[in-house]
Amino acid sequence: MSDISRSSRSDTNTSKPKRFVFLLLDHFTLLCFSAAVESLRIANRMANETLYEWRIIGEGGDIVHCSAGSGFKLDGDLEDLQRDDILLVCGGIDVQAATTKRVLGWLRRESRKGVMLGGLCTAAYTLAKAGLLDGKKATIHWENQDSFAEDFEDVTLTKSVFVVDGNRITTAGGTSSIDLMLKLIAEQQGEDLANLVADQLIYTSIRTDQDTQRLSVPTRIGVRHPKLSLVIQMMESNIEEPISPSTLARDVGMSTRQLERLFRRYLNRSPKRYYMELRLQKARNLLMQTDMSVINVALACGFASPSHFSKCYRAHYDTTPYRERGSHASRLSF
Repeated sequence: MSDISRSSRSDTNTSKPKRFVFLLLDHFTLLCFSAAVESLRIANRMANETLYEWRIIGEGGDIVHCSAGSGFKLDGDLEDLQRDDILLVCGGIDVQAATTKRVLGWLRRESRKGVMLGGLCTAAYTLAKAGLLDGKKATIHWENQDSFAEDFEDVTLTKSVFVVDGNRITTAGGTSSIDLMLKLIAEQQGEDLANLVADQLIYTSIRTDQDTQRLSVPTRIGVRHPKLSLVIQMMESNIEEPISPSTLARDVGMSTRQLERLFRRYLNRSPKRYYMELRLQKARNLLMQTDMSVINVALACGFASPSHFSKCYRAHYDTTPYRERGSHASRLSF
């Protein structure tokens, strides 16, 4: 174990510890929370002094459960914050239900103090719902990007692992909490301490806000073919207004028949089928994560008629869009 000398840290350090307040929403993701807290704990240990303190709060002030089912004893209810606090809201599955009116009102009130506010994992939704990300850049877990973009047009959504825009912070979830905390530790205490924390976490590749959260197309599909990757990127960027296979083929310099053979060789499906699966996947996300009508979901995913959308959805998921939404609502209420 190595300690870092006081002289190697930033001059911004003061004798008063920096306090983080974690607001745990119901069914929060454990990894994003624990990664953030562990980074602070290790920073204290490596510096051999209390540089950071933290407090865990939640609505009701008693016990909150993470998405894995474990319960966590809270330090308190929604309470007054100090102006120098950094508040990090931890979200998870079904963040819409966990974003209550009381939480929204409390966030708006505390934001007026000038407190730095952050949303980990899906909690960018909570900040946006409170109107606290309007005009800001933000990120959220890739699975929630489609619904977020539909719900919050005044927020500039990025695919970065984390975003710091003024006094607003958002992360994509998972281990991106580590990247964020290492950045904050480096700014507040110096790069040396941040690197020591990374070493303790066996975190060998520190990401910045310029890194994207999802794997590259070749890594995701397990195929390294430049033209195939480019076509898939074009498909993913044009869901609402799908591009014809002939146009896709022309844009990458091949014939429609060559494109067909390429998809069947590497992905065992036609370009049309692959494109349809991408559109239906987005539709499912919107059905389960937004209040958009089925008709609007169909239009957002490139279907001209609800009946065609329903037919394609049923063929792929073995249920209708209406039943999908109803069964999802039933599971949440249970």
